[in-house]
Parts: sequence; structure tokens; C-alpha cells
Amino acid sequence: MLLILTALLAGVTPASAAAPPARVAGTAMLVDNGPAANRITLVLIGDGYTADELPRFRAQAAATWQALSSVEPFRTYASYFDVRRVDLVSPESGLGPSSPLGMHFDCGGTPRLLCADDAAVSHYAGPTVGPTYMIALADSNAYGGAGGSGVTTLSAGSKDASRIIQHEMGHTVGGLGDEYDAAPGGQSDFPNLSTQDASALSSAHAKWWRWLGAADPSGGVVGTYRSANGLYRPTQDSIMRTLGAVYNLPSREAIIESLYRRLDTIDAATPPPQAGPVAPGRLLTVTPLPLAGGRRLAVSWTVDDRPAPSSALRDGGLSLDTGALALPRHCHAIVRAGVVDTTDWVRDEPFRQARMSASVAWSVGVY
Repeated sequence: MLLILTALLAGVTPASAAAPPARVAGTAMLVDNGPAANRITLVLIGDGYTADELPRFRAQAAATWQALSSVEPFRTYASYFDVRRVDLVSPESGLGPSSPLGMHFDCGGTPRLLCADDAAVSHYAGPTVGPTYMIALADSNAYGGAGGSGVTTLSAGSKDASRIIQHEMGHTVGGLGDEYDAAPGGQSDFPNLSTQDASALSSAHAKWWRWLGAADPSGGVVGTYRSANGLYRPTQDSIMRTLGAVYNLPSREAIIESLYRRLDTIDAATPPPQAGPVAPGRLLTVTPLPLAGGRRLAVSWTVDDRPAPSSALRDGGLSLDTGALALPRHCHAIVRAGVVDTTDWVRDEPFRQARMSASVAWSVGVY
């Protein structure tokens, strides 16, 4: 009793009365779309949820992924992501000094800007394989979030949470800038912002010049529309300007290109091309990254750089029967499978050829 009284008088909480430390109660794969080495893993982790409040966090985590994967281009490319949830138990409910991820509003003097301690998020999220984005959910009903190069944050209890995460992941994945009038001026390094008008962009082959005049999903056409901060944006409206809108075409292209800077169009090839020559009669198979809705990337086959006969193709063009090539004895051929994303949401053809296509080759024949 004297020990407790002395500790209280000294302003120290005795160990027996201290709040329990933060701990990870478990993890769960919400979405498993394939090998982590060729997927982007979204790690969802919460701050300010006690053990009794974890069910709310789990529901909010599921809703976060649902919101993101419901808007294009994330909807079409949802299969490029794995989603892992980390159940972090906070010692106290809500955000505060004891929040294990250090999440807090008014970051940088902006009331709705929600920050987190990136190092703490990485610590509690644990090791990852392959490209990863961290999303920290705050147990708060206030409006707020943040996106960019660090941890993406979201006030998960906000009535606008689903629309906030769609906007913030535009920053994080596409490297997009804010298009609204109150955004800071002078920040034109983003792919969707410019100091130049349409004529200058076209002359310089800069920014979204390939899209100028194109009909946009947001309505109207792609051009250069000046915001109150002096910067030009591609369209009258977009998700980077108004919550609940859609990504305009230049922003969709930026997001898709970002995905392909991290992923390969080919998931697997059998037999492994590096295993050596393949005897005639074997079935060669290529597995491209899957798209949503049963769609897939374009697959083409060549034999010694000439189109493979259609009679040799199997499984809807994913496989080639080498036995159907009728190769002469003591001859060999190079069979190549190419996979490319032909989406019309990308107009940068040099990038498509460099990063959105890949091929594998086998040497087939009897030696």
C-alpha cells in the first residue's frame, strides 16, 4: 500500500495498474490473389482499437479494401493485390498519447491531415515479401487521412472513409497531386498537374499530352483546366479534386504504370525455361497476371520468330503443344510466349513495351 501511494505521489503508475502494452493479436489474409513476390501487398493495421473493439476494426478493414477495389482502375487490377490484416490491440480506446502507431490529426498544422509513425507501423506489421503498401486505420469518426510516399492513413470511422481512401491511394499508388483549388500552388511535379496549358504540353510532348482531346470518364474531354492555385489539371473534375468522383484518364494511366513498375506480366511458365531443352510432345504453358472479371492479358506465341500455328494452341491460347509443331528430326526451334497488357487506359507505348510486356522462351527439339 505504501509502495502504491509513493508511486502515485511521484506521478508514476505502478506496474500492476499500468495499461497493458500494445500487442498483435493475430493476422489474416483478406485477399490472396497469388504469390507475394508478384503481387502488391496491402497491409491494413489499426490504431486505437482495444481487444473488445477489434471486430469494428476488422469490419472497417474489409470496407476499406471494398471501397478501393470498387473504383477504376483499381477494380480492373484488383487481382494484382494481396490484402493482409494485422489485428493490433491498443492499450486504450481511440487516439491518444498511448496510441502504438502514434497516429494524430493536425499533422503539419493541417487539422484533417492524419499522420502515423512509419517506423511503428512497420514494426507491428511485421516482415513483408514483395512490394507493399501500409494503410493505418485510426479508430476515429473525424474526417481525415493522408497518402503519399509513407504510410497511408485513414480515419476509419468517418462517414467519408470509403471516398477518402480512394483519393489517398491515388497519392500513394499513382503519385498523384491534389487537383482542388485550395491545394498548394507551385507543386507541378505530379503527373496530373502542370504549369503549362494544352498548347505548351502538346508542343513539348509533356505530361498528359497524349490524352488531350480524349473523352474522359469524368465527363467532358481531357485538356488543361486551371485551378485557383494557378496549376492546370487534366479535367474539370476527378477523384483528386472531389471525393466520390472518378479517376480521369491521365491519372488512371499513372496508377497502372505504377503497378507495372513493381510487377511482371508473367506469373509463371512451365516447364521452367531455364531447365534446358524441351523434348517434342511437351505442353508449354504461360500464366499471365489475371485481371478482374475473367479478363486476361494478351498472350501470343511464336516459333522461330514466326506466329505459331493455331492448331498447336491449347487452353484458350495459354498453352502450346510442341507435338503439333511437326519438327523434323535433329532440328530444334525457339518457342516464345509473349504477354502484354493492351489496355487502352495507357497511351504511352514506349512504357507499354518496356514494362507492360514480357516473354519467356523454350528451346524445343531433339539434339
